[in-house]
Amino acid sequence: MLQTDVVVIGAGPAGSVAAAGLRNQGFDVLMLEKTQFPRFVIGESLLPRTNEILSKAGMLEDAEAAGFIVKHGAVFLQGEDRVQFNFRETSAAGWGHSWQVPREDFDTVLAKSAAGKGADVRFQHDVTDVAFDDDGVTVSFTDLDSGEQHQVRAKFVIDGSGYGRVLARLLDLDETSDLKYRMALFNHVTGDKRPAGDDEGYIWIVTLEQGGWIWVIPFSNGKTSVGVVADPAVFEAEQGSDAEILRKLLLQEPSLKTRLADMQFVWDKPRRLEGYSKGIRQLYGDRYILTGNASEFLDPVFSSGVTVAVESAWRAQEVVGRYLRGEAVDFEKDYAEYVMSGVDAFRAYVKSWYAGDLQKIFLTNTRAESIKKKICSVLAGYAWDETNPFAMYADQSLKSMAEMVSNGVSE
Repeated sequence: MLQTDVVVIGAGPAGSVAAAGLRNQGFDVLMLEKTQFPRFVIGESLLPRTNEILSKAGMLEDAEAAGFIVKHGAVFLQGEDRVQFNFRETSAAGWGHSWQVPREDFDTVLAKSAAGKGADVRFQHDVTDVAFDDDGVTVSFTDLDSGEQHQVRAKFVIDGSGYGRVLARLLDLDETSDLKYRMALFNHVTGDKRPAGDDEGYIWIVTLEQGGWIWVIPFSNGKTSVGVVADPAVFEAEQGSDAEILRKLLLQEPSLKTRLADMQFVWDKPRRLEGYSKGIRQLYGDRYILTGNASEFLDPVFSSGVTVAVESAWRAQEVVGRYLRGEAVDFEKDYAEYVMSGVDAFRAYVKSWYAGDLQKIFLTNTRAESIKKKICSVLAGYAWDETNPFAMYADQSLKSMAEMVSNGVSE
């Protein structure tokens, strides 16, 4: 039977960052990934906080060398109205940019970076069972290339399996999300008439007339990711194929008619993702921790997915390292409460967005610049900033701000 210190499930951003951090601490790591990289996954727009975590993990240079398009911020559009958030104009002393990334490329870069640090990375290896006891954990997995079944003995398991949610499934940890069931319809396109200069790399988030929103994410390879997120009823109300529906919804918006007038779909059939919001009963247990989308996933509207993944993974490898060295660890306080403070901040922004309050705050002339900087800090991924009330008390702060905007008050 194989032996290792930690088994990491999944080679996406969460798994790779956790593996790299543990290797930096000197622990043996076996990372098991069900698919073969490169592979497509959604979640292509990153936040500056991600850069900080990659720097801590010693992976930043590998990501920078990949040549991804620089993302300086986000543009929100509603009809003829627009507001631009620049990541260099925040209340947090953090990074002023991140990247827009084809995830098949980005995830491959991080997995190779983790392997370069000594992690044993195995693709096409499917985790089928975990068995915990007083001395450790036995992880069973199948080599999908050969069909052979194997086991590995470890001291701890970190789940970074993303949408695969391996431990949530095996340990029956799934819980219904408190967010509404929604659907995304998306494609990659060519022929995008992008803005010039630094503005080229901004993500565009466009409020959809029928309800919901549109993303426009440019890549350095000349392609652009476009997608519509809405209640399934919005799509059901339209006639035609998925390609026809997606094209119609994109081009009906005034801000996109010119930009996407010459777009050509890269995939013959757009892809769908439904009911993606997931909840979880607990983030940890005896000898295991869940990170990123393997724990709780909210909504793609503020591109928080990868940031939550790497933030939680970095925190996980820190507390697991302490645990393995025999130090006292309070997993509830040191891990779960910390991670959920940021997740709950993003949750408040998601709920405020779909309630329509956040658009009022973003697009009103009564918005104060000091408030905009605090909000921009959260949009940049600094949702764990204890000095920012729009992070630590996001729900109350956004509701108060929306009410003041409605009453014509700036602060």
